[in-house]
Formats: sequence, structure tokens, C-alpha cells
Amino acid sequence: MIEETDNMQDVSPRTPSDSKRMRTKRIVRWLWASFLIFTAAVFLFFILIYNGIIGYMPPIEELRNPQDRFASIIYSADGQEMGRYFRNSGNRVYADFAEISPHVIHALIATEDARFEDHSGIDLRAVTRAVVKTMILRQKNAGGGSTITQQLAKQLYTPPSNGLLSRMVQKPVEWMIAIKLERFYSKEEIIKMYLNQFDFLYNAVGIKSAAKVYFNKDAKDLDIAEAALLVGMVKNPSYYNPVRKPERARGRRNVVFEQMYKADMISQAQLDSLQALPLQLHFSRVDHKEGIAPYFREELRRILTAHKPERANYEEWEKQKFIDDSIAWETNPLFGWVDKNPKADGTYYDIYNDGLKIYTTIDSRMQDYAEQAVNEHMRSLQKAFFREKRNSPTAPYTSNPAEINAATREKLIRTAIKQSERHRVGKIAGKSEDEIMREFNTPTEMMVFSYDGPIDTVMTPRDSLLYTKSFLRTGFMSMDPVTGYVKAYVGGPDFHFFQYDMVSTGRRQIGSTIKPFLYTYAMESDFTPCDMLLNAQPTLYDAAGRPWCPRNSGHARIGEMVDLRWALTNSNNWISARLMAELSPAELVRRMHSYGITNSLPAVISLCLGPCEVSVKEMVTAYTAFANKGMRTDPIYVTAITDANGNIISEFSPVHTEVITELGYYRILSILLNVVDSGTGSRLRRAPYNITAQMGGKTGTTNFNADGWFMGFTPELVSGVWVGGDERYIHFNSMAEGQGASMALPIYGLYINKVYADKSLPYSQSKKFVFPEGLNLCYKEFYGDSEPEAVEEGIEGAFD
Repeated sequence: MIEETDNMQDVSPRTPSDSKRMRTKRIVRWLWASFLIFTAAVFLFFILIYNGIIGYMPPIEELRNPQDRFASIIYSADGQEMGRYFRNSGNRVYADFAEISPHVIHALIATEDARFEDHSGIDLRAVTRAVVKTMILRQKNAGGGSTITQQLAKQLYTPPSNGLLSRMVQKPVEWMIAIKLERFYSKEEIIKMYLNQFDFLYNAVGIKSAAKVYFNKDAKDLDIAEAALLVGMVKNPSYYNPVRKPERARGRRNVVFEQMYKADMISQAQLDSLQALPLQLHFSRVDHKEGIAPYFREELRRILTAHKPERANYEEWEKQKFIDDSIAWETNPLFGWVDKNPKADGTYYDIYNDGLKIYTTIDSRMQDYAEQAVNEHMRSLQKAFFREKRNSPTAPYTSNPAEINAATREKLIRTAIKQSERHRVGKIAGKSEDEIMREFNTPTEMMVFSYDGPIDTVMTPRDSLLYTKSFLRTGFMSMDPVTGYVKAYVGGPDFHFFQYDMVSTGRRQIGSTIKPFLYTYAMESDFTPCDMLLNAQPTLYDAAGRPWCPRNSGHARIGEMVDLRWALTNSNNWISARLMAELSPAELVRRMHSYGITNSLPAVISLCLGPCEVSVKEMVTAYTAFANKGMRTDPIYVTAITDANGNIISEFSPVHTEVITELGYYRILSILLNVVDSGTGSRLRRAPYNITAQMGGKTGTTNFNADGWFMGFTPELVSGVWVGGDERYIHFNSMAEGQGASMALPIYGLYINKVYADKSLPYSQSKKFVFPEGLNLCYKEFYGDSEPEAVEEGIEGAFD
């Protein structure tokens, strides 16, 4: 009992301090439990993200092979970059790690991720620093916690966020993607992918494009100052835009230098000298209108992406285009190349995103010479045209009432207005015709073309339309008659303002340039260059019995018997008409189609004077037969196309078609050489050209000087030039300035002289055509008793 009493005496009530300790223990236990639960939840949250249960996690295959989108690059035959095809991907061109300047790599790591080599996608120290400084210390310049790998994950897979909450969800997803990227890629590959993805503005996506746009050099050649400037843009390219905000960009560049100094990449002395450097750019905005041969590149794009022609996809008035495209689809492997060449998986190539390399036949030097020749001559010719039209109330149209009256002229202007982009936009906006016409008569600010550079001015859209029409247009193409390689292609005076291509798209009447086809037909029909016809105006009758009396611009030897060699040399219309009367217009049509002319041709007797409409490209193709032993050679624009890794997808080779017999070829060649030596093309032999090379050619002029042509060829090059107005009623009134020998021939003369003057090109004025020894072109037979060896001695004695 006593013990029991003692034990009872030891039991005492809890004190307040005991209760406090118990509460503290419970709180601590609760806090630990909460922390562990929170940690487990966070861990589970990231596990779920990592496995794609929460948020978007790209499939393993996509992480291992990200879908890169690169612009396709077009190269010239001499290795120059001509331009790029890009759209959604931007102007992004792949650069391997070895193709990137080490200065860029060092600057990027020092500035964006100093511990890049040490972490596995997430830099916990940087994240902690960013959280403490930003959320606790409220510092605005705390710096970000994102690693380069996280930024790459954001570039590749994160869509734009709609706010802070959305971004808070995206951030953990980026962390997990970054960890996975680090599993699949080396550090070098991550750096390379990041620099290939970043958008540096102005269609400069990726470091290779940025180096070209801002400094006009390759990424591997960037110096430390240039590298620092581009890396500085990574923080915010718009804010640190070196073009619009040069001082701000320079300050950011200097911050990059400081980071490189802190990372022991440069010394204090280097830091001081580099920060003192001014900002130096060689900026060139990237645009599909810029670069080498823009008309050619646009035509090539159209050809590559063409679809198999279906008549339902063409307007009623596009019947000829449907025919042209149908022929091209069947005969030209480049036409519709995308649709004709599916990938192994059945999908089709995308020229805007697949990073293809397209190797063309264009020679950048010859293209430059062609553009120079066009600019030099058209600038001079335009001054003469302006002088002629200066006081004309009908300008730019002709004042000849026999061609056009006031009502027709106004109708042409209204048609041009309705076909304009401004009118189309007005219609889409729901404006009435009266409202649109009022706008066309209201002065507005605009930029218009001049040969001295664009002019900012104020005029009515109607006046600007007439001003634009007052500029003469042109088309020029030059190609190798043996290989078919197109060396130069100029579709107009300036691609920015005149985008209608007068080489491939536009067709104009060809005038006397048709005569070599007629005379070749005659030479293969028992006529010889020495056969004589009466040089007097004939009266001929068409199939309906209607009389036709062709005019002739020359007055030499009227009433005399003249040989065919003289007649073609001097482009005599009467003799051409007499020849046509003895031959078949339908057969001439068939033969012209065999030369590669696809347009519909009228089988009428007047066809012999060239009223048909043909493109410059078709004419150059046809004239290859006169330079290549009677073999027509189809033009080739591209030699090869490879994928982004350089694997050849397609290669292209010449296609030849025999269209002239051997005897017929030598007969017509001998006459066409004489055209340049002593006929309508002879001004090439005089100043300012003084060309000594053996060459053939033919001038062409249509009614009222609406079109001027010159076709010229040597054993190595065939070239064609057309010059005329936007409409056939816009032309010179005088024959002196409006004939083909004045409008078109000078472009050829300037071009070929520049080509011959460039010793880096494989063309020589000493190159001659090969004629068989002992050939007499006036005989009906080819040879006498034997066939002597061929010689390169011209055609002396061939007409004896």
C-alpha cells in the first residue's frame, strides 16, 4: 500500500511548457511530412512530364531526329550562291559545327551558359540564383536560369505562351526535354542545333544566314567582334537589333565581351580594345527579289513545283498554257520535279523547308555581264524613247491613228487598271468600281522605277501605271548549244518593278527572225543559196483567195534577180514571200514545232514574215540547231539536286533532236554567218563592238516597230534578245531607233564582248565552225566524187 501511494504521488499534471513542446513536435512532423509529400509530388510531377503523361513530350524518335526545316539553296555553275527558297522555315541554312567560328561558340557559352560543359541539361545553381535574386531580392538584372539546352528545347518544341501561368507550366516541360536532349546528343551537337535554330531577324534564321545577312561572310569566318554582336542578339533580337538600334546593340556586344573576360576567354587588354571597337555591319536584307538571276530563280521555282496539268485547273483563255505545261510535263524531267520524285517514305520534297541544294547551269559572271548589257543599253534606249514621247498627248502609246484611236487607248488603260494589284485589293475590300476609279485618280505617295534608282514621289495611281508602261521591256537568254546549259537569263529591266518574265512567260511576234526556219526548209527542198528569184513585190493569194502584197523596208536591187544568200543576208521580205509561195505553210509550221516552238502557229502564207508569237526561250532553243550541226538542244536549267546532306537525288543531261539535214545545215549556216559579216547584223563588226569572232545571227522587226529582235550564235553560245513595249502599241515611231538592229542587237554586242574579255571564261573569238573541205553550197549534191576531211577554214570558195 505504501508503495502504491508513493507511485501515485509521482504522477503530476502537464505543464504549459510540455504542451508547447508537443505542439512543436507535431508541427515539425507535419512540416517534414508536407515537405516529403511535396517533394514526392514534385518528383512524381516531373516523372509524369518526363514520360509524357503531363504536358507534351516529343516522341523518342523525334527527339533523336528533330524535324529541321532549312531553306533550299540555289547555286550557280561556278559555285556562287544565287539565292534561297524559304517560307515557313525562314531563311535558315544548315551549318555544321566545323562551319561555325569558334568565337561564336565561346561567346555563346560565356554569355548564356557558363557551366554548359558541366550540367546535364539543367543548371540548378543558376536556377537557384535566378529564383533568389528575382523573387526574394526583387532584382531585375538577376539573369536567367535557362541553359542552352533548355533554350534549344524551347526553340524546338515549345509553342508561344499565353501568359505567366502558361509559361510556368511550359518551364518544367522544357527542363525534362532538355534532360532527354542531353541523353541523345553531345554538347557540340546541342550547340550546333541551337545556333541553326535561332532567328536573328531579317529572314536570317540560323548562324549561317545571320553571318551572310549582317556581315556578308560565312559563319566560320566571323571574327570575335562579329560573333559577340550576334550572340548579344540572343537575349532579345528585336531589342538589340544592330540595324535599328546600333548603340544598344553595341552595349550588349560589350556585355558579351565582359562575360568572355570573366570566363578567362580574353584578357583585360583584349577586353578594353574590343569594347572600344565601333559597330561594323555589311548588312544586306534577304529577299527573294535579291540575288543572282531573280527572273531565272522565279521561273525555276515555278517549274520545280508545277503539278501535272489538268484542263480543269486552267482558265478558258489559258488553253496554250495548258498545252505548254502538258508538253513540259512529258518531256522535261525538271518540270513538276517535286511531284515526280517522292521520298522513300512516300512524302514529297518541300523546296522551302527541306534544305535542298540545287545546282544550276547559270554562270554568275556571264549572268552579271548580261545584266550589265541590258542595263547599259536599256538606259540609253529609254532616254531616246522619252525624247520621242515627250510632247505626245498619247504617250506612252503611239500617236499613229492607223494603229490606235482614243477610244481604244482608253480601253487599254482601263483594262490595265482592272488587272492591277490595287484594283484587285479594292475589289476584295468590297469597294465599288466608282470608288476604286476615284482612288486611281487621287494623288498618293509611292515609289516608282528609274534607271538611277527608285524614286519616292506623289502621283495618282493612274499616272503611275502610265509611267510604268512608258518603260521599254526586254528579255535575254544565252545557252550552250551542245550541252543545253543556260548561262544567262534576264527576264526584264528590273525584277523589283517588272516581274513579268519576258524570257519564258511573255511571247511576242518574231518578225524576220522566222526567216532562217523558212530558208532552211527551202535548202532542204532543192533550193540552194545561189538560186535566183525576182526582187519585186509579189501579189500572193491565201487559202480563201484573198490577195496579199507584202511590204519591204529595203530599196536595194529592186527589179533584179537576186540569189537567196543575198536575200536572207539583207532580210528581204519579197523573196521570203516568193519562197513561201513555192513551199507549204503547214509544213513550215510542222518544222517550227520540231525546233521546239510549242505555241500555236497559223499555217498561212504570211507566216513567212513572222506574225506568230514566240518566247525568247523558244527562239534560243530553236537557234541551237544552227550552231550545233542541225541538232536542236533543249535548255537545261539544273545539273543536279541533292538533299541537305549532299546525297544526289536527281541529275539532268542534255536532250538532242535532229531537225536539219547535214547539207541543209551547212547551207543555212553559211548564209547566217553572212548576215553578221555583211548584212543586217554587220554593225557587230564595227565600233563600238568590233567583234571578230565567227558568228551567225538574224535581226527581226515587226510592224510599226512593235518588237525588236536579235538572235546571235557562235560555235559555243546561242543568245536571243527581244526589246519592246509593255503593249504592242507602245513603240518607237522611227525605224532608225525601232528596228531590231537598234533595239536588240546592242545588248548582244555588249554581252558577248564582256564574255570574250573575261579570260577566266572558256570562250574565244578564234573558235570557228567546221565546214567540210571542198563543199560547194550551190550544188544540188553534197560533194563531188569523195568526202574530204572537215576543216575549220570558214566557207571561202563554197559559192564558186
